[in-house]
Amino acid sequence: MNLPNKLTVARIIATPVFLAIMLADRIMFNSTVALFLFIAASLTDLLDGKIARSRGMITNFGKFLDPIADKMLTTAAMLGFIVILPSENLKIQMAIITFITLFREFTVASVRLIAVSSASQKVIPANIWGKLKTVAQMTSIIIGLAAYSVNEIFCLSAAFFGVTLAAFMAVSWVSAVLCTVSGLIYLKDSKEFIDSRK
Repeated sequence: MNLPNKLTVARIIATPVFLAIMLADRIMFNSTVALFLFIAASLTDLLDGKIARSRGMITNFGKFLDPIADKMLTTAAMLGFIVILPSENLKIQMAIITFITLFREFTVASVRLIAVSSASQKVIPANIWGKLKTVAQMTSIIIGLAAYSVNEIFCLSAAFFGVTLAAFMAVSWVSAVLCTVSGLIYLKDSKEFIDSRK
C-alpha cells in the first residue's frame, strides 16, 4: 500500500475515534481534542491527493476510497452535532442538513456506479459546486468545533456562544444548499445514464 492510500486509511480509522472524543463530554477539553483531530484528518485529505498526483501514485483503490473517507469524516461530525447541540431547534436543523447531505451523496454515488458499469465506463468528474460544498462542510464543522473548544477553555458567555453557533449553522445551511445544487448539476450531466428502460 502506497503512502497516499495509507493516509486515506488513517483518515478512516481516525473517524470513529474523532466521533467518540467529540461525544465524550466527561473527558476534559474533549471538544478541543476533537477539533485538532478533525483538522489533522482533513489535512490528510489534502496531502494524499497531492502526493498521489505529484509522485504518480494514483490507484483505483485510492480513487474509490478517498471520497468515501471524506464522507465518513464529515458525516460523523454532523451526527455528533445532532447529539451535542444545546437546543432542540438546532438539533432538528442539523438533522435536516445531515439528511440533505446523505441523500445527495447516496444519489450521486448510485449514478457514478451506473456510469462506470455502463458500456462507456464513463467516470463523471466532480463539478466546482461539489468542491465548494466540501469546503463549506469542512469550514462549518471547524467553526462548530472551535465554538465548543473556545467555550470549554474560556467559558464564553451564553450570548457569545450563541453567536458562534449561529455562524456555524449559517455555514452549515450554505453547505446544504451547495449539496443540493451540486447534486442537481451532477444529475443533469449524468442524464444519459438515468434511463429506467436500460
